[in-house]
Amino acid sequence: MQHTILIIDDEKKLNDLLSRIIGLEGFKVLQAFTGKEGLKLLQQEDVLLVLSDVKLPDVNGVDLVKTIKEKKPYVEVINLTAYGTIADGVKAIQNGAFNYITKGDDNDKIIPLVNQAIDKAVLQKLVFDQQKKAGARASFTSIIGNSKAIQEAVSLARRVAVTDTTVLLLGETGTGKEVFASAIHHESERRQMPFVAINCSSFTAELLESELFGYKAGASTGALKDKKGLLEEAQHGTVFLDEIGEMSLDLQAKLLRVLESKTYIRVGDTQVTKVNIRIIAATNRDLQKEAEAGNFRIDLYYRLSVFTITLPSLNERKTDVELLANYFLKDFSARDGKKAPTMNKEFASLLSSHNWKGNIRELKNVMERVTILADSDTLTADLLPPDFKYPNTDHNAVDLATIERQHIQKILARTHGNKAETARLLGIGITTLYRKLDEYKIAL
Repeated sequence: MQHTILIIDDEKKLNDLLSRIIGLEGFKVLQAFTGKEGLKLLQQEDVLLVLSDVKLPDVNGVDLVKTIKEKKPYVEVINLTAYGTIADGVKAIQNGAFNYITKGDDNDKIIPLVNQAIDKAVLQKLVFDQQKKAGARASFTSIIGNSKAIQEAVSLARRVAVTDTTVLLLGETGTGKEVFASAIHHESERRQMPFVAINCSSFTAELLESELFGYKAGASTGALKDKKGLLEEAQHGTVFLDEIGEMSLDLQAKLLRVLESKTYIRVGDTQVTKVNIRIIAATNRDLQKEAEAGNFRIDLYYRLSVFTITLPSLNERKTDVELLANYFLKDFSARDGKKAPTMNKEFASLLSSHNWKGNIRELKNVMERVTILADSDTLTADLLPPDFKYPNTDHNAVDLATIERQHIQKILARTHGNKAETARLLGIGITTLYRKLDEYKIAL
């Protein structure tokens, strides 16, 4: 791939000479003679490296480094000067320049420096592009749905995102609380800093404390060296505490201190650690009732609930079901390298009328399963799990057990008798599958 280098120098002869030398190395070279021209080309072209004179007609080349870095952080800049000074050199490096060299004396350094700077810029561009894609996936545009309920939640989240306020997300399991938390972070002033998510219900109280706050060497058996906690890892960023209602009362007290004073003490330490983070918490519990019952600190509840957003269940936004289902279909089909199938009317109707107890997470699992099982361009009702209602089935003649038996046999046939894969696609444990095989006398 041919990389692009921009030379900004008002001395035409030198600009032409550098362009020829660098062009012979296989690079695409652009020329500009003022800072303004250079910045215009920077925006229009996929530039990775800028060679800029320090004394330009309209701007100081050292100051131009900072502007370039603000517009395209991955671009490297080498300053060229006829009369180098230590002060200019120091300022150039501070502004983000890759190097600062003197014209004439350092001509033999140009090509090696160019190659080094390009190598660095290529890696930085790769990281930049990945972060940009991740940011797009994490932004509010990634939240799918046109229903009034979800749009109201998005509107509230957009408003609070630009502030530094603590946010409490409420809603049933599987409604997309982490997606909202991530979107709030990526639309905030902290977007360039870490977003750290942790599920409080996944750890014991002791382990959660160590994970959040870190520990000092010797704090416990096996603590051989100091360990940073997730709060410290997220410095200047956002910490998302999912299932906050599962946190022990002792840990709640430590978290309250973080919210009130921006400080905490590592496990086994005596020194206070300062931290600058934003907290977004989430729960499917009624924290106010939990606080009244003594299971949650009321003072922490009030600190967390400064701005509360309740996410609607999928059953409260049924008009979004087909939209979400199609999104998952395309996503899973692309992952498996095949064309996304379409849903027939009966299939789409069953999705919309289903009672989604697991919300979006359940819908996602169902669509992954049917994508794997689909062997035609159209999805039909027989691909759905047995707990979906089949409108064309005569339930007086065929009971649910018969439907379930037929469905298990169908999945077994598709997986060529692979029990583990069959259990996964059915969404049940392997022992449950064997019990049903025995119960329905399905031959192995």
